[in-house]
Amino acid sequence: MNARADEPMRPTAIAARRSLHGQIAEYLGMQILGGKLQPGEILPNEMALATSLEVSRTAIREAIKVLTSKGLIEVRRKTGTRVRPRREWNALDPDVLTWQFGGDALPLGITDLLELRKLIEPAAARFAAERASQENLRQIEQALADMKKSVGKTAVSVEADLRFHMAILEATQNSFMRPFGALIAAALKASFRLTNADEAAYKLSLQKHSAVLASIRDRSPLKAEEAMLKILEGTRVDIQSALAKHPKSGIKRRKQ
Repeated sequence: MNARADEPMRPTAIAARRSLHGQIAEYLGMQILGGKLQPGEILPNEMALATSLEVSRTAIREAIKVLTSKGLIEVRRKTGTRVRPRREWNALDPDVLTWQFGGDALPLGITDLLELRKLIEPAAARFAAERASQENLRQIEQALADMKKSVGKTAVSVEADLRFHMAILEATQNSFMRPFGALIAAALKASFRLTNADEAAYKLSLQKHSAVLASIRDRSPLKAEEAMLKILEGTRVDIQSALAKHPKSGIKRRKQ
């Protein structure tokens, strides 16, 4: 039996509000997303998992169904339950995103997230400069004000930072933007936790956020786009710095 199955299951606060099989699915899902269970690796059999986690085989069976539906594992009659290749995971599934980015470790998908943000957020800032209502502006301004008040308070700053970027997505007046932002909110928060922890870097980031707001307020689409790109470039530098401090994180370093 895989030794990792002997580890105690420690459901998170989110899992504590779920059904038992949901808690088991989260536990195994976080092991997969965190790299403790690698693609191609075979999970312990149903009986072994039930025994090690002190749950029923029925609960294990239901949890396996959940993970299968999310593309994380596949069940084969002769070879058992195997972790699927990363490319086959349902990366935008809300649970998969939460499991991947919900912990304190450096998430494996952090560089992929930055690429996605570069595709979406500069354009969102440009559209916001063209379309933002007065209420949209008020929400962006309030979020930035809260960010400025939270220097040195990482948890508070992360929530304010998330509201800032979500408010810009809302200001595009595009019906798909806000739901998309909500979908990747857990990933964004993980990124902000990483970049907001350094107080000096965070203060510099505040200046860049202020430039985005000023450009949107001035109805300057190109300047808003450029200002958002500068935020994301700063994020790239912070991520590279974090990668240098965590050489065994397993995250691929890409040529810039």
